[in-house]
Amino acid sequence: MEVVLASSSVDGGIGCWDLKTGAEQLRFKSCSSPSHGLVSVGAHFLASSQLRDPSASSGSVFYWSWSKPQVEVKSFPAEPIKPLAANHTGTYLAGGALSGDIYLWEVETGRLLKKWHGHYRAVTCLVFSEDDSLLISGSEDGSVRVWSLFMIVDDLRSQEAKNLYEYSFSEHTLRVTDVVIGYGGCNAIIVSASEDRTCKVWSLSRGTLLRNIVFPSIIDAIALDPAEHVFYAGSRDGKIFIAALNTESIATNSYGMHIIGSFSNHSKAVTCLAYGIGENLLISGSDDGMIRVWNARTRNIVRMFKHAKGPVNNILVFRQEIDLSYGASSNVQPSSKKQGSYLPPPLEKYENSIDEDSDIKTVISLKGGMRGTDVSYLSSHVISNYIKELQHQGSAASSELEMEKLKRDCQRSMQMVDQWKKMYENLHQFCVKELLDGGQARTLDENDK
Repeated sequence: MEVVLASSSVDGGIGCWDLKTGAEQLRFKSCSSPSHGLVSVGAHFLASSQLRDPSASSGSVFYWSWSKPQVEVKSFPAEPIKPLAANHTGTYLAGGALSGDIYLWEVETGRLLKKWHGHYRAVTCLVFSEDDSLLISGSEDGSVRVWSLFMIVDDLRSQEAKNLYEYSFSEHTLRVTDVVIGYGGCNAIIVSASEDRTCKVWSLSRGTLLRNIVFPSIIDAIALDPAEHVFYAGSRDGKIFIAALNTESIATNSYGMHIIGSFSNHSKAVTCLAYGIGENLLISGSDDGMIRVWNARTRNIVRMFKHAKGPVNNILVFRQEIDLSYGASSNVQPSSKKQGSYLPPPLEKYENSIDEDSDIKTVISLKGGMRGTDVSYLSSHVISNYIKELQHQGSAASSELEMEKLKRDCQRSMQMVDQWKKMYENLHQFCVKELLDGGQARTLDENDK
C-alpha cells in the first residue's frame, strides 16, 4: 500500500492516507515537527525531530511504530535538531543542529557514531545519496556541502584530510531551503533551493554548477521528476513551477530561463513536495493545511487531504511494508521493546556515551560483561582508556558502510542480469517464431506452385 504522511509545526500529529483510495489510516499523535524533520527509518518506524522552546538547551527526537499512535521512544540530543535523514535501509540516522553541527547515529543501538561541525550557521536540510555513501547538507549560511560517510567515520582519514567535505557549494546568497539528489551514484545531479529565489543544479562528478534558475518567488520545496527531465519547485506565492533540466538556455515564457510552466491551487505558500512511487503523481503540502495530489502529466488534482491542525511542512510518500520483526536482533536492548513493539533504544546524547561536561567521574556502561550492570562509576583515567578504545571503532564503522554499499551494488547487478536474461529469452523466442513463420510461408509458396 502506498501511503502519504504529513506533519505540521503545530502539534496536530502525523496524518496518514492511502494514496490510491484516499482513506485515512492511523493518525500518529504528539508531533510538532520542523521542516525536513519527518523521516521513515527504512520500513521500520517513523522518526521526527520536535520544535521546542527556543531557550531549551537540548533537542528531542520521537519514534512511532506503525501499529500505535502514541510516541514510543523519546530521545534528547545534546542540542536542538531540525532536519533528519535516514539511509535507505534504516541503519543510520543523521540530524542537523542549530549550531551547524551534524550528528550521525547508528539506529539499532542508538550509538552516536560521529558529530562534526558542518556549517557556520544552522543546518536546514539533509539528504542521503542513492547508494547511501554520501550525505548532502544545506544551511542558513547559504552553503550546500557533500560529505562522504567513509571519510566521516574513519578517524585516521578525517584527521589527514584538509577538509571533511567532498564539495562545498557557496553560490547561494541566502538560506538554503531544500536539497534533492538524483540517481546515478557519483554521476548524480544535486538541486538546491534558496531564499535568494534561485534553484541551482550541481554536478556531483565534477563539483561544478550546471544551471542557475531564477524564480519570481522564493522556493521552499523541490521534487525531481523520476526521469530527471524536469523538477518541480514549490513557491511562497502558492505556485508550483516546472523547470527543465535538459533544455537549452532559452526563455520559453514570461518566467525566465528554463522555467517551462506552472500550476496552482494552494491559497498559501507551498512548503513541501514529494513524488509518488508507483504512479505519475506529485504531492504538495502547504501553509493552508491542505495536501494535494496532482497528476503530473495533466496537472489536474486527483485528490486532496486535510491535515488535522496547522500548516503542513513535511510530506513523505512510500510503500508501507510494516516490519514487525525489527529489533528482534540481540543488539537491540530489551528495554526498548515496549508492549510487543520492536523499536531501537533512544539516541545517545554524546559521542562514546560520555558526557562532555563531566570531569573527574562519569556514569557509563561498558560493553561485554558489564552490560547487565546498572551503573559503574569510573575514574577519569579508566574513562580515557575507554575513549581511546572506542575511537578505534571508526574504521569498523567505515567497513560496515562499505559492505552495505557493495551489497546494494551486487543486488542491482543481479537485477540487471535477470533483465538481460529475460531480454535474451524474448529475443530467442522472437527469432524462433520468425524462422518458423518464414519456413511455413516458403512451404505454402511451394505448394501453390
